[in-house]
Amino acid sequence: MSTVVGAYEAKTHFAELLERASAGETITVSRHGMPVAQLGPLAQDATTEARAAVDCIRRLRRGRRLGGLSITSLRDEGRR
Repeated sequence: MSTVVGAYEAKTHFAELLERASAGETITVSRHGMPVAQLGPLAQDATTEARAAVDCIRRLRRGRRLGGLSITSLRDEGRR
């Protein structure tokens, strides 16, 4: 749900608007009838997304080997 409020009302009722935004509502703040800002819920926490990515990489790595090569030998080969 989206709501438009004036700048004065947003300033006066900021705490209430924050509560509504944290509940999932998007609030557009306008000045003289023109939208100037938007207040809404945050996207999913970045640390949660990063942990999910790391878990996915770890699942992909399981059972995969380098065929007897070592990481250091591959690194040194790339430096030549």
